Amino acid sequence: MSTPAANRLPPLNSLRAFEAAARHLSFKNAARELHVTPGAVSHHVKQLEDSLGLPLFRRLTRALELTPEGQVLLPKVQEGLRNLAEAVERVRSRGEARTLTVMAPPNFAARWLVPRLASFTDRHPGLDLHVASRASMIDGRDDTETRPSPETSEVAPVVMVRFGDGRYPGARVDEVFSAVYVPVCAPKLLRGTRPLKKPSDLRHHTLLHDDTVVEEGARPSWAAWLESVGLHDIAATRGTHFTDASLSLEAAREGLGVALAMKPLVVSEIEAGRLVMPFNITTPASYAYYLVTAEGTAPGGAVDTFRDWLLQESATER
Repeated sequence: MSTPAANRLPPLNSLRAFEAAARHLSFKNAARELHVTPGAVSHHVKQLEDSLGLPLFRRLTRALELTPEGQVLLPKVQEGLRNLAEAVERVRSRGEARTLTVMAPPNFAARWLVPRLASFTDRHPGLDLHVASRASMIDGRDDTETRPSPETSEVAPVVMVRFGDGRYPGARVDEVFSAVYVPVCAPKLLRGTRPLKKPSDLRHHTLLHDDTVVEEGARPSWAAWLESVGLHDIAATRGTHFTDASLSLEAAREGLGVALAMKPLVVSEIEAGRLVMPFNITTPASYAYYLVTAEGTAPGGAVDTFRDWLLQESATER
């Protein structure tokens, strides 16, 4: 609905024609700038003069002169057109801003993705990422969101990093890296009255359990790891259980026991000396990390940009 103020404003084309003609003091040059005929410029200026009820130009034989009223009006019209152009450009820039939502499991987002994001933002400063940490990105926790919706992705692009079996029908799926687990603990557990030197020493220490993945056999348990090294006399389920992988690793850093952790997610903490591997004996998991994107995504867009970067970053893990 138009406002009373808007109803009192002259047509925009008349204001633009007046501004160009006043700047050039020529209908012909103004027409060339506006890509219209001199007659159209003259018509729009006359329309503006009629709406104001006073002349804005003195029409001489071979020239134009601004009347005192035209001289008063010109700077205000120029300011208004400039402000309007700036406002339109700001709105257009917001509409064209590229954003991408990345949904990922909490442990992956915190320990692998976030430490590497600086390289992405440095390369792609015009793409704004919205990182969402979701336990539902682990298969078996909540299967209501297994793949991005193509319809949603057209409006607000979404990609998912899932920890699962890689079977997501109707989506484009890329393996990021497979999961290999190793025991980790605080450095102080390698010393003391009962130091961790060999796997059998685990009987003197608390086992920390990550119960994030609920699917049986999807990731190695302490029972599987102990069996792989031939230890059958240690109660594999004893110790402290966590439903968040970050909590089990926090407990390990504090020296509360030994955790089984995915090696790629703790490399930085091992290099920093906050965690150590008392014995480098790995156990694979049947689950892996996968990048899941909508099929038919427009090439060269935000989804492809992030996909190319992520797979390049994860190449060493793969």
